[in-house]
Amino acid sequence: MRYLVTGASGFVGTAVTAELIAAGHEVRGLVRSDRAAEAIRSLGAEPVLGTIEDTDLLRAAAAASDGVVHLAFNHDFSRFEESARVERGAIEAFGTALEGSDRPLAIASGVAGLTSGRTAVESDRPAPGSPRSGNADAALALADRGVRATVVRLAPSVHDASPAGFVAHLVETARATGSSGYVGDGEQRWAAVHRADAARLFRLAVERGRAGEVYHAVGEEGVPTRAIAEAVAALTGVDVAPVPDAEAAHRFGFLAGILALDSPASNAWTRERFGWNPTGPGLLADIAAWPGA
Repeated sequence: MRYLVTGASGFVGTAVTAELIAAGHEVRGLVRSDRAAEAIRSLGAEPVLGTIEDTDLLRAAAAASDGVVHLAFNHDFSRFEESARVERGAIEAFGTALEGSDRPLAIASGVAGLTSGRTAVESDRPAPGSPRSGNADAALALADRGVRATVVRLAPSVHDASPAGFVAHLVETARATGSSGYVGDGEQRWAAVHRADAARLFRLAVERGRAGEVYHAVGEEGVPTRAIAEAVAALTGVDVAPVPDAEAAHRFGFLAGILALDSPASNAWTRERFGWNPTGPGLLADIAAWPGA
């Protein structure tokens, strides 16, 4: 099969691209620069130069593909609503291109904040009002138009043994401030997943997913944020210290709200559905293996 992957040169996107190619598929990857094009070309993918704002390009590229994995999202949280609006346009473009074809569209979403006070499961639906969760619902609604649309909810921490993602921001903050912090008592839990395991789940979603299904890309159901702070401290050689709620936004920026959330998530149904068994190292082990300690 020939799949279109948006965000193909990103941390998750390169893993998904490599996973699809290793399984015998062809990949066309949407990238924004010549440098990114070279990066995915080195993986064996064909670059498509453009952005997710170009909905004409997206429709044409999707129409020429056997399915789509949509990962691209602008994570500038100061423009979150605008980024969500752009993503909605991309999803609508893919829906138009794939309508009536029963071809797959797997889009990335997240488990963070899905529930409060209990472990989130795949059948949970987010509270109305979040622009990005609304996009996931819009994608799932494409099932009624003959698109095999699925949603893969990523854990807040997608990791491997290289600095990336939210934890990389925590490492930078620890080095800049001289201490590794956590909000509250640090008992809030983050789900986590190794990026190779996440990539394998995206492949399964387009190969075997059924329209309207939701999957959890979760390897560890909940790692306490204090344990993450302790691992960051060990890596950087700084002390561990709690950060008062009133100072969290100044200290952590856009991550303050996420650090305050208790966001454990189950993968039980996803594992049963596909026989998907996460095998990558855990988050704390990967932080310990990062270079530059």
